[in-house]
Amino acid sequence: MKDQPRRQFLKQSIVATTGIGCLPLLANASVARSKSVKGIKFGLVTYLWGKDMDLPTLLGVCEKSGVLGVELRTQHAHGVEPLLSKAQRVEVKKRFADSPVQLVGYGSNAQYHENDPAKVKANMDLTKDYIRLMHDCGGSGVKVKPNGFVNGVPREKTIEQIGEALNEVAKFGEDLGQQIRVEVHGRGTSELPVVRDIFKVATHPNATVCWNSNDVDLDGAGFDANFDMVKNRFGSTVHIRELNAGKYPYAELMKKFNEMNYQGWILLEARTNPADKIAALTEQRKIFERMTS
Repeated sequence: MKDQPRRQFLKQSIVATTGIGCLPLLANASVARSKSVKGIKFGLVTYLWGKDMDLPTLLGVCEKSGVLGVELRTQHAHGVEPLLSKAQRVEVKKRFADSPVQLVGYGSNAQYHENDPAKVKANMDLTKDYIRLMHDCGGSGVKVKPNGFVNGVPREKTIEQIGEALNEVAKFGEDLGQQIRVEVHGRGTSELPVVRDIFKVATHPNATVCWNSNDVDLDGAGFDANFDMVKNRFGSTVHIRELNAGKYPYAELMKKFNEMNYQGWILLEARTNPADKIAALTEQRKIFERMTS
């Protein structure tokens, strides 16, 4: 597994050296928007719609659909992993620089809830590897997560442990210009009162909340109260699922982000697998634009 992404990346590099530079710029107002545009923006998490795309293909699909930001998830076909050499990282950075698509950041599986100090340290060290990777490739942050509670361990202890780990990696990330984005994730740890309590410990300002559009957001005190509970710690990324599927109140969510003048990325982390990804992404972008207009 360690060798596969590097071999894949090297193979693609030969093909993409010419191919990526020849991708046509579309005469579309959405595609033509500058990377520096401010305000709420729409992008893609490579899970699931981009998981099988190499980097040139991914950039082309995003460009053609007008979805101009991407969070690269680990262990996907794009092959952007910590094992890349310095030269390969420079190449990744150049590909994004030559494209209208922005590298928003990295979606890691690093987690800090386990009842084993060695595993927690290993995950923190892995997070630092991802931070270095995004620094070198031109990204702006790394997604991490709590992933549940451990049976037999008091919740308060786990919350404290997660918060302290976040403070350390947030400080490391700040020094390299990389935001730590804590996905609201995991059984129990995705409850918004728990996230609030984690961030009472994780006081470093570079540790931020990545809202994840979970069904549990509607529980307890309700959607409005849960949103308000953590909105002062939002970072530059939010995860959503398909905007025209299910019962999640996406229109209300977008209204809330508009009202707070949110300046980050709303990233599609899709659950389906449509055959035509360009058409599907274009459809989701248009729905997003209607919701936020």
